[in-house]
Amino acid sequence: QNWIKDLVWKQVDLNYPNMPDAKVHTGFYSAYNNTLLRPAITNAVRKARRLYGDISVIVTGHSMGGAMASFCALDLAISLGSDSVHLMTFGQPRIGNAAFASYFEQYVPSAIRVTHEHDIVPHLPPYFFFLPHLTYHHFPREVWEHDVDGNTTFRVCDGSGEDPDCCRSVFALFLSASDHLTYMGVEIAADDWSTCRIVMAQSVERLQLYLASNVITSKIPVDIIIADHSVQTDPSSSS
Repeated sequence: QNWIKDLVWKQVDLNYPNMPDAKVHTGFYSAYNNTLLRPAITNAVRKARRLYGDISVIVTGHSMGGAMASFCALDLAISLGSDSVHLMTFGQPRIGNAAFASYFEQYVPSAIRVTHEHDIVPHLPPYFFFLPHLTYHHFPREVWEHDVDGNTTFRVCDGSGEDPDCCRSVFALFLSASDHLTYMGVEIAADDWSTCRIVMAQSVERLQLYLASNVITSKIPVDIIIADHSVQTDPSSSS
C-alpha cells in the first residue's frame, strides 16, 4: 500500500480519548494503540523504572515510525509525567488537528520534529490554513535541516508547529521523496523483504535491487519483469 499517496486525501477521523475536539489519523493511532506494541513498550518502561528508578524515556522514530513514536510519547507522558518523556522524530507526517497539537504540546513539551530539505512526508496529510479546525496541524517544535550556501544548517522553528519559514516554505512542486531517505547525513535503509521502503530508481537494474518494497517511487518510467523463482520449469521443454 502506498501510504504516502493515501495521506494526500486522509482526513482527521478519530476523536482522541479524553481530549475534547482533538482528532487524529486513525491509522497512525491504531498502529501504536491497537497493537501489541503498546503493552510491550509500557511494560518494558515500567520494568526499567522499577530497576533503575525514575529514569527519563526518549522516544524516536522516522517517517511512519515517527508518527507512531509521537503517540507512544504522549501515552507515556500521560502515565509517567511530562518531565519524564522526550521525543525526537525524523520526517514524520502530521497526525492530528490543531486541538490535538495543542494538547500534545502540553503533555510532551520536550518534543523535536526534525525535517530535511524538501522532504515531502512532513507536508502530509496537507495543512490548509483556511480550515484551522478541520485540517491537520503539526505539533511543535520543528527543527529544519537544510542547505544554506553549501553548508548544512539546522533552523529552530517557531512554536506554532507550522512555521511558514521552515519546511513549509518549500514550494509544493519541489517536494521530494528522496530527501525523506537521508537525515543528518544518515541514509535510511531497510534490510529485509518485510520492511516498507521508498525506492528512488534510476535504472531497471537498480530497481531490481530494491524490489523488497511495497512503496515504489520512480522518476523514470521503466518496464519490470519479476521472475518467480518458486516456479520450477523443465529444462528439456522448449517454448
